[in-house]
Amino acid sequence: VQLVESGGGLVQPGGSLRLSCAASGFTFSRFAMTWYRQAPGKERELVAAVSSTGGSTNYADSVKGRFTISRDNAKNMVYLQMNSLKPEDTAVYVCHAGSLYRGQGTQVTVSS
Repeated sequence: VQLVESGGGLVQPGGSLRLSCAASGFTFSRFAMTWYRQAPGKERELVAAVSSTGGSTNYADSVKGRFTISRDNAKNMVYLQMNSLKPEDTAVYVCHAGSLYRGQGTQVTVSS
């Protein structure tokens, strides 16, 4: 089983990034997928979740209207489009499949 995140990096406030998570080794289409983030000194935060079919999504209040989660079950991929980024969005972003599997994470740094 693998979940591999990519797309993180350094971006200026107000900028955008698109995170990707490539899944393999399990039946991706059966799992709800979630992006969490962890910033230094802060508790882990659920950022966004998408149902197994992609028909339902949920977001943390802190990212509503700025972030969009989506998935492609044909490609075993889940995405997080992040717009209007703020310094407080700086964290390691980790992709989870249900409560069973998780990736290593990708660093997002928002700074001028």
